[in-house]
Amino acid sequence: MNERTRVVGWAVVAVALAALSVPWFMWGADGVVAGLPVWVAYHVGWLCLVAVVLWAFTRRAWGLGVEGVGRDG
Repeated sequence: MNERTRVVGWAVVAVALAALSVPWFMWGADGVVAGLPVWVAYHVGWLCLVAVVLWAFTRRAWGLGVEGVGRDG
């Protein structure tokens, strides 16, 4: 897989995570999960997912798309 494809792939993942950060589809929900409001439980799950994705990003793609600087700046 070339670098451009990897950059686009990680960008899509970042946009998807940002779009899911606000649970707009749960507005008005009054359910309870494990004693917490459903939106709080959603955020706990979302934060765990983001932590795993960030870990994977740091292991596989850290510095991806960053161009080196020449010797003369």
